[in-house]
Amino acid sequence: MRQNKKEAASTRLSTPNKKFDYSLDYPNLNLREHPELYRVGVGEQGVLLVEPYKSEILPVWRFKTPEIASESSEAIYRMFLEYLAREDFVGADMARKFMQMGYTRARRYANHKSGRKYDAVTGELLPNEEDAVKAAAALVFKEKLALLNSNAKYQQMKAEHKSKYG
Repeated sequence: MRQNKKEAASTRLSTPNKKFDYSLDYPNLNLREHPELYRVGVGEQGVLLVEPYKSEILPVWRFKTPEIASESSEAIYRMFLEYLAREDFVGADMARKFMQMGYTRARRYANHKSGRKYDAVTGELLPNEEDAVKAAAALVFKEKLALLNSNAKYQQMKAEHKSKYG
């Protein structure tokens, strides 16, 4: 069954998880100073909003080739570990989100050369056109993402943050 963009979005929006709060004034908000306002949300929600982390991580986030993805994922992983060492859950979670976004964006371009998943006119899902280079870059991020997600300290801090702040 082929899904169009609207159907795909309605499926995602019905997920019964705590949503990321998009109503906050992110351009003027430092979530390092106010971690109580941060919500994990679902997947990559808020990845390009939360400061100062966006400005710290975005400059090293790249996925054009497996080599570039490897350098990028290593840099993000080091940042993740530094955030954990500083007991900065928001930073660690943002590093995780950038790692996940590295995987999903590289997969998107592996499947669709233009980066567009849906036809701009009809909204229908476009057929996949496999790009082996981008697929290999995606795999680099996927493997690192598994490492981040399985980190015991990260899991503990995530549970504590959700318990304390919702």
